[in-house]
Amino acid sequence: MRRTAAAAAALVLAGTGLGMVTAAAGTATAATTGATACPTGWGSGDKGGAAAGAVPLKTVRAGRHDCFDRLVFDVPGGGTLGYSVRYVDRLYQLASGDYIPVGGGAVLDVRVGAPAYDPASGTAAYPGRAGQPLPGVDVSGYGTFRDTRFSASFEGETQIGLGVRARLPFRVIQLPDQLVVDVAHTW
Repeated sequence: MRRTAAAAAALVLAGTGLGMVTAAAGTATAATTGATACPTGWGSGDKGGAAAGAVPLKTVRAGRHDCFDRLVFDVPGGGTLGYSVRYVDRLYQLASGDYIPVGGGAVLDVRVGAPAYDPASGTAAYPGRAGQPLPGVDVSGYGTFRDTRFSASFEGETQIGLGVRARLPFRVIQLPDQLVVDVAHTW
């Protein structure tokens, strides 16, 4: 009888321990699945092609996400925008070739097929000034972005320098009337 009671007690304790392990595993799984899954397959090579357009750039804005920082170019009525995005050692202004310093461990030269001016009248459509930070875009406290600089707008193309923490993977997304540049927080 004593043996049977001892065996029953051992089974109860073993079952309780197993239940605790199962509960802990379930909690760990829930915590793991609650974590953000970051996109993969991005690269740091040149992206895009011809970047000239006729519809003016309206705004540039930035956003923070769990896995990347984002820069969005809004061109209402621009349709699918041409672009060129690539890492450069130093940013040189379109047409003039003047050097524009950009803060950060690496610099992305972003060219968007949208002028910062109205092609018909020549008046400014986007208030960027050569060598100055992008108007209304504050990237302080961002995980990846360190600096933004307006470079120039010439022959239907606007150039922006994007300073990032390091030469990190990025992607470019074309949406109707928008161009999106995402730079990952990690490799």
